[in-house]
Amino acid sequence: MIDLQRDGDVYVLRFDAGENRFGPEFLDAAEDALGTVEKNEGPGALVTVGTGKFYSNGLDLDWLGAHPDRFEDYLRRVHGLYARILSLPMPTVAALNGHAFAGGAMLALAHDFAVMRTGRGYFCLPEVDLGMSFTPGMDALIRSRLPKTVAHEAMITGRRYTAEEALAAGIVRRAAAEDEVLPAAVELAASLAGKDGRIVAKIRTGMYRTALDALNGPALG
Repeated sequence: MIDLQRDGDVYVLRFDAGENRFGPEFLDAAEDALGTVEKNEGPGALVTVGTGKFYSNGLDLDWLGAHPDRFEDYLRRVHGLYARILSLPMPTVAALNGHAFAGGAMLALAHDFAVMRTGRGYFCLPEVDLGMSFTPGMDALIRSRLPKTVAHEAMITGRRYTAEEALAAGIVRRAAAEDEVLPAAVELAASLAGKDGRIVAKIRTGMYRTALDALNGPALG
Protein backbone atom coordinates (compact mmCIF):
# COMPACT_ATOMS: atom_id res chain seq x y z
CA MET A 1 0.00 0.00 0.00
CA ILE A 2 2.81 2.39 0.92
CA ASP A 3 6.50 1.89 0.36
CA LEU A 4 9.24 4.04 1.89
CA GLN A 5 12.71 3.91 0.35
CA ARG A 6 15.75 6.15 0.52
CA ASP A 7 17.64 7.49 -2.49
CA GLY A 8 20.73 9.18 -1.06
CA ASP A 9 19.45 11.98 1.15
CA VAL A 10 15.92 11.73 -0.28
CA TYR A 11 13.13 9.63 1.19
CA VAL A 12 10.75 8.41 -1.53
CA LEU A 13 7.28 7.60 -0.19
CA ARG A 14 5.31 5.71 -2.84
CA PHE A 15 1.54 5.30 -2.64
CA ASP A 16 0.46 2.01 -4.22
CA ALA A 17 -3.21 1.46 -3.41
CA GLY A 18 -5.07 1.97 -6.68
CA GLU A 19 -6.60 5.44 -6.52
CA ASN A 20 -4.70 6.04 -3.28
CA ARG A 21 -7.76 7.22 -1.43
CA PHE A 22 -7.35 8.07 2.23
CA GLY A 23 -8.90 5.04 3.84
CA PRO A 24 -7.99 4.22 7.46
CA GLU A 25 -5.34 1.67 6.41
CA PHE A 26 -3.79 4.17 4.00
CA LEU A 27 -3.69 6.81 6.74
CA ASP A 28 -2.17 4.32 9.18
CA ALA A 29 0.59 3.45 6.72
CA ALA A 30 1.25 7.09 5.81
CA GLU A 31 1.48 8.10 9.45
CA ASP A 32 3.91 5.25 10.19
CA ALA A 33 6.10 6.22 7.23
CA LEU A 34 6.16 9.88 8.23
CA GLY A 35 7.11 8.83 11.73
CA THR A 36 10.18 7.15 10.27
CA VAL A 37 11.01 10.19 8.15
CA GLU A 38 10.69 12.54 11.12
CA LYS A 39 13.44 10.63 12.93
CA ASN A 40 15.95 11.56 10.23
CA GLU A 41 19.17 13.17 11.37
CA GLY A 42 21.36 15.13 8.99
CA PRO A 43 20.51 16.03 5.37
CA GLY A 44 17.11 14.88 4.21
CA ALA A 45 14.13 15.60 1.98
CA LEU A 46 10.87 13.85 1.15
CA VAL A 47 9.29 12.99 -2.20
CA THR A 48 5.83 11.45 -2.41
CA VAL A 49 4.60 9.73 -5.56
CA GLY A 50 1.72 7.52 -6.63
CA THR A 51 1.60 4.62 -9.07
CA GLY A 52 -0.05 4.18 -12.45
CA LYS A 53 -2.48 6.92 -13.40
CA PHE A 54 -3.21 8.16 -9.87
CA TYR A 55 -1.29 10.28 -7.41
CA SER A 56 -4.32 10.36 -5.12
CA ASN A 57 -8.06 10.80 -5.45
CA GLY A 58 -8.37 11.95 -1.86
CA LEU A 59 -11.11 11.06 0.60
CA ASP A 60 -12.37 7.47 0.70
CA LEU A 61 -16.02 8.24 0.02
CA ASP A 62 -17.04 4.57 0.05
CA TRP A 63 -15.62 4.13 3.55
CA LEU A 64 -17.26 7.34 4.69
CA GLY A 65 -20.59 6.17 3.31
CA ALA A 66 -20.31 3.02 5.38
CA HIS A 67 -19.19 4.87 8.53
CA PRO A 68 -21.07 8.21 8.64
CA ASP A 69 -20.82 8.30 12.42
CA ARG A 70 -17.02 8.60 12.14
CA PHE A 71 -17.00 11.49 9.68
CA GLU A 72 -15.54 14.13 11.98
CA ASP A 73 -12.85 11.85 13.40
CA TYR A 74 -11.93 10.81 9.87
CA LEU A 75 -11.59 14.42 8.69
CA ARG A 76 -9.43 15.16 11.71
CA ARG A 77 -7.03 12.43 10.58
CA VAL A 78 -6.93 13.75 7.01
CA HIS A 79 -6.30 17.27 8.30
CA GLY A 80 -3.56 15.81 10.48
CA LEU A 81 -1.86 14.30 7.43
CA TYR A 82 -1.83 17.66 5.66
CA ALA A 83 -0.54 19.42 8.77
CA ARG A 84 2.18 16.84 9.26
CA ILE A 85 3.49 17.30 5.72
CA LEU A 86 3.20 21.07 6.00
CA SER A 87 5.26 21.09 9.19
CA LEU A 88 7.71 18.29 8.29
CA PRO A 89 11.28 19.19 9.30
CA MET A 90 12.72 18.82 5.79
CA PRO A 91 11.96 20.03 2.24
CA THR A 92 9.13 18.18 0.49
CA VAL A 93 8.23 17.58 -3.15
CA ALA A 94 5.12 15.91 -4.58
CA ALA A 95 5.72 13.92 -7.78
CA LEU A 96 2.32 13.98 -9.47
CA ASN A 97 2.52 10.89 -11.63
CA GLY A 98 -1.20 11.04 -12.44
CA HIS A 99 -4.51 12.42 -11.22
CA ALA A 100 -4.41 14.58 -8.09
CA PHE A 101 -8.07 15.19 -7.26
CA ALA A 102 -9.82 16.76 -4.29
CA GLY A 103 -8.08 15.64 -1.09
CA GLY A 104 -5.21 14.29 -3.19
CA ALA A 105 -4.70 17.72 -4.75
CA MET A 106 -4.70 19.24 -1.26
CA LEU A 107 -2.07 16.72 -0.19
CA ALA A 108 0.11 17.93 -3.06
CA LEU A 109 -0.41 21.53 -1.91
CA ALA A 110 0.87 20.63 1.55
CA HIS A 111 4.30 20.01 -0.03
CA ASP A 112 6.85 22.72 -0.73
CA PHE A 113 6.88 22.00 -4.46
CA ALA A 114 5.28 19.71 -7.03
CA VAL A 115 6.37 18.19 -10.32
CA MET A 116 3.51 17.09 -12.57
CA ARG A 117 3.33 14.58 -15.39
CA THR A 118 2.48 15.85 -18.85
CA GLY A 119 0.14 14.02 -21.20
CA ARG A 120 -2.06 12.34 -18.61
CA GLY A 121 -3.53 13.32 -15.29
CA TYR A 122 -5.18 16.42 -13.88
CA PHE A 123 -4.91 18.61 -10.81
CA CYS A 124 -8.49 19.30 -9.73
CA LEU A 125 -10.57 20.47 -6.77
CA PRO A 126 -13.98 19.09 -7.86
CA GLU A 127 -15.88 19.66 -4.62
CA VAL A 128 -18.26 22.17 -6.23
CA ASP A 129 -19.38 19.48 -8.71
CA LEU A 130 -19.67 16.88 -5.96
CA GLY A 131 -22.01 19.06 -3.93
CA MET A 132 -19.41 19.42 -1.20
CA SER A 133 -17.88 22.43 0.52
CA PHE A 134 -14.38 22.75 1.95
CA THR A 135 -13.68 22.37 5.63
CA PRO A 136 -12.08 25.40 7.31
CA GLY A 137 -8.75 23.57 7.36
CA MET A 138 -8.91 22.63 3.69
CA ASP A 139 -9.99 26.13 2.73
CA ALA A 140 -7.11 27.66 4.64
CA LEU A 141 -4.60 25.23 3.14
CA ILE A 142 -5.68 25.90 -0.44
CA ARG A 143 -5.83 29.68 -0.05
CA SER A 144 -2.43 29.75 1.66
CA ARG A 145 -0.72 27.77 -1.11
CA LEU A 146 -2.29 29.09 -4.32
CA PRO A 147 -2.39 32.57 -5.85
CA LYS A 148 -5.71 34.18 -4.93
CA THR A 149 -7.17 34.20 -8.44
CA VAL A 150 -6.07 30.59 -9.02
CA ALA A 151 -7.60 29.43 -5.75
CA HIS A 152 -10.83 31.20 -6.68
CA GLU A 153 -11.01 29.56 -10.09
CA ALA A 154 -9.99 26.11 -8.86
CA MET A 155 -12.47 26.09 -5.97
CA ILE A 156 -15.44 27.79 -7.67
CA THR A 157 -15.26 26.09 -11.07
CA GLY A 158 -13.69 22.70 -10.32
CA ARG A 159 -11.38 23.21 -13.31
CA ARG A 160 -9.17 20.30 -14.34
CA TYR A 161 -5.65 21.59 -14.86
CA THR A 162 -3.22 19.79 -17.14
CA ALA A 163 0.44 19.86 -16.17
CA GLU A 164 1.12 22.73 -18.54
CA GLU A 165 -1.86 24.70 -17.21
CA ALA A 166 -0.91 23.96 -13.60
CA LEU A 167 2.63 25.19 -14.29
CA ALA A 168 1.35 28.42 -15.84
CA ALA A 169 -1.02 28.94 -12.89
CA GLY A 170 1.73 28.51 -10.32
CA ILE A 171 0.26 25.30 -8.89
CA VAL A 172 3.31 23.17 -9.70
CA ARG A 173 7.00 23.96 -9.99
CA ARG A 174 7.72 21.86 -13.08
CA ALA A 175 5.99 19.76 -15.74
CA ALA A 176 7.77 16.62 -16.97
CA ALA A 177 7.22 13.58 -19.15
CA GLU A 178 5.98 10.39 -17.47
CA ASP A 179 9.41 8.80 -17.04
CA GLU A 180 10.93 12.05 -15.82
CA VAL A 181 8.46 13.03 -13.11
CA LEU A 182 9.96 11.07 -10.23
CA PRO A 183 13.61 11.68 -11.22
CA ALA A 184 12.89 15.41 -11.53
CA ALA A 185 11.20 15.46 -8.13
CA VAL A 186 14.08 13.54 -6.51
CA GLU A 187 16.60 15.87 -8.16
CA LEU A 188 14.77 18.92 -6.82
CA ALA A 189 14.45 17.38 -3.37
CA ALA A 190 18.14 16.41 -3.32
CA SER A 191 19.13 19.98 -4.15
CA LEU A 192 17.32 21.10 -1.00
CA ALA A 193 18.19 18.21 1.31
CA GLY A 194 21.18 20.02 2.82
CA LYS A 195 18.96 22.70 4.34
CA ASP A 196 18.64 22.51 8.11
CA GLY A 197 15.33 20.70 8.57
CA ARG A 198 14.57 22.37 11.88
CA ILE A 199 14.93 25.79 10.29
CA VAL A 200 12.89 24.73 7.26
CA ALA A 201 10.09 23.63 9.57
CA LYS A 202 10.29 26.80 11.65
CA ILE A 203 10.10 29.04 8.57
CA ARG A 204 7.31 27.03 6.97
CA THR A 205 5.18 26.78 10.09
CA GLY A 206 5.54 30.53 10.52
CA MET A 207 4.49 31.18 6.94
CA TYR A 208 1.48 28.88 7.18
CA ARG A 209 0.46 29.36 10.79
CA THR A 210 -3.12 30.26 9.85
CA ALA A 211 -3.52 27.11 7.75
CA LEU A 212 -1.92 24.92 10.43
CA ASP A 213 -4.13 26.37 13.14
CA ALA A 214 -7.19 25.64 11.00
CA LEU A 215 -6.04 22.12 10.18
CA ASN A 216 -5.32 21.39 13.84
CA GLY A 217 -8.59 22.95 15.02
CA PRO A 218 -12.13 21.55 14.92
CA ALA A 219 -12.53 19.51 11.74
CA LEU A 220 -15.91 21.01 10.83
CA GLY A 221 -15.38 24.52 12.17
